[in-house]
Amino acid sequence: MSGGHDYEGLSYLSQSPFIIVDLVNLRSINLNLTDDTAWIQSGATLGELYYKIAKTSKIHAFSAGICPSVGVGGHISGGGFGTIMRKHGLASDNVVDARLMDVNGKTLDRKTMGEDLFWALRGGGAASFGVVLSWKVKLARVPEKVTCFISQHPMGPSMNKLVHRWQSIGSELDEDLFIRVIIDNSLEGNQRRVKSTFQTLFLGGIDRLIPLMNQKFPELGLRSQDCSEMSWIESIMFFNWRSGQPLEILLNRDLRFEDQYFKAKSDYVQKPVPENVFEEVTKRFLEQDTPLMIFEPLGGKISKISETESPYPHRRGNLYNIQYMVKWKVNEVEEMNKHVRWMRSLHDYMTPYVSKSPRAAYLNYRDLDLGTTKGINTSFEDARKWGEAYFKGNFKRLGLVKGKIDPTNFFRNEQSIPPLL
Repeated sequence: MSGGHDYEGLSYLSQSPFIIVDLVNLRSINLNLTDDTAWIQSGATLGELYYKIAKTSKIHAFSAGICPSVGVGGHISGGGFGTIMRKHGLASDNVVDARLMDVNGKTLDRKTMGEDLFWALRGGGAASFGVVLSWKVKLARVPEKVTCFISQHPMGPSMNKLVHRWQSIGSELDEDLFIRVIIDNSLEGNQRRVKSTFQTLFLGGIDRLIPLMNQKFPELGLRSQDCSEMSWIESIMFFNWRSGQPLEILLNRDLRFEDQYFKAKSDYVQKPVPENVFEEVTKRFLEQDTPLMIFEPLGGKISKISETESPYPHRRGNLYNIQYMVKWKVNEVEEMNKHVRWMRSLHDYMTPYVSKSPRAAYLNYRDLDLGTTKGINTSFEDARKWGEAYFKGNFKRLGLVKGKIDPTNFFRNEQSIPPLL
């Protein structure tokens, strides 16, 4: 366990007796700015990594997620979305070496583990293969000043048109530009309203951003006074709704937005979803207190990498990823079932509008509804139903790698890769 953020709790829970390998004390971070690399132990958090980078350089970053308390180990090994991924790729795309302890207690690096196992660790869910002790990653170079803005709009016909337009351009924009869409609801007075938020990072100044937006997305009506220039590390704070707070907050491993329970799912969209779908989503969102959909734009460098170059296969042809989430506060089975049913119903409703054969899912938004193992004897065929959703055609190669490195299936969980022997 590097951060304990597995969406289904698999890093610290199981239906059968299990062992936790807690990596919390393996958290050293060594930067080498001469060759733009870093060795990061798996127990470090993204916040600790970002803080160390920011205190050392104004022009370096790492392409990974925005949640500071997430552990580096799990995040990297499942892919790793982030705000600069369209320019610099996923977190896993930037791994250049790793140290792994195998089932026999032997420590291997890229050279001694071989390229097949090294391939599997970069997006295939490393916990199936051993314990990754540390990662060597390529750091990204960023401008000293980047630009952020937030544009919020109440859901309705004009908003539906904006989101629909974004679907066609979000993955095609300049690689320096990342615009994601958040749909949620809030209580205004005693009335619940659904809104969409365009949350944006641009790797450059306002002077470059405004003409670019006027050319590619004039419908948003962006003005220079809507934008703020800041450092890359300040953009991490901005995306966490913590602008102006001390950077030391990134070091808080117990950081929580709210103590809530949640259920999440994911999808990939390959053709723009019709406008009327957002009308139905709005109706459904009004049934819940804290529903959420986040649309993360793909394209850019992500699409330039072939879908077999790493286990993460959702590359060219995908416009964006959807993360669905619903939260609740009451710790009761009946309450949980009500919200989970709502989430499954929304996911079912979206079936015609998302990827097919397989309906793809993102490993780091783990979803046990896709299926679970039957313990040590799970067959490769049984595991296809979730394995191909996460990894598509790469699932077979992952099974073959597992068969070589851990043929007795010692490293396993409810959705691990079974050995293909």
